[in-house]
Amino acid sequence: MSLTADAALAILRARGDADKAAQQAAYHKVARGYLGVANPVLNELARDWRQQMQLEQRLEVAAGLWRSDIHEARIAAAKLLTQARIRPDAEVWALIRSWVPDFDAWAIADHACDAGERRIMADLSRLDEVEGWTRSDHLWTRRAALVITLPLTKQNHPSQAERAARERVLGWAAGYVPDREWFIQKAIAWWLRDLSKHDPERVRAFLSDHGAGMKHFARKEASKYI
Repeated sequence: MSLTADAALAILRARGDADKAAQQAAYHKVARGYLGVANPVLNELARDWRQQMQLEQRLEVAAGLWRSDIHEARIAAAKLLTQARIRPDAEVWALIRSWVPDFDAWAIADHACDAGERRIMADLSRLDEVEGWTRSDHLWTRRAALVITLPLTKQNHPSQAERAARERVLGWAAGYVPDREWFIQKAIAWWLRDLSKHDPERVRAFLSDHGAGMKHFARKEASKYI
């Protein structure tokens, strides 16, 4: 399939809805273009494009869609690269990480992190780079360090390497506790809540050590399942 970023964007525009676009702009409160394309449509288009394009072309189209700074285009860009098995994946990881400084809203950031988390789990040494994000002055970069590592919360029987990675990220979360930003506190709570479904004792220990410093809503969310 020969598809350019401009052609993909034209397809997205054709599937948009002006009323829904206005609703999205009001909801997300970030000044960028909105087309009003429904999420199921984005899912369908991205799935078809992934199946019909080689990786090199997907990278080109994803990069172009991201540069458009249109809400649905950026989500579609992330979805083009959301795939567990990609070999080789160095260029995919490089493109995803290049997007992180552009994050300015949760929806786009979360879709990009969804693509990135596959690359983290494929190569845990990438946590060395993600650790640098925890020291960023950029709120969304700091938040991304927790969101992109969420798969580490989901194993009932993690490997030794995965357990070490889990503890590493919990150390980042502990360092975030004094941060009063709502989205940071929410990310801490999200990580702990998901981990509590698989390792409740570790979450109890974290809350015993650090819970008093968390905002009330975050502490409550983190302990939702324990």
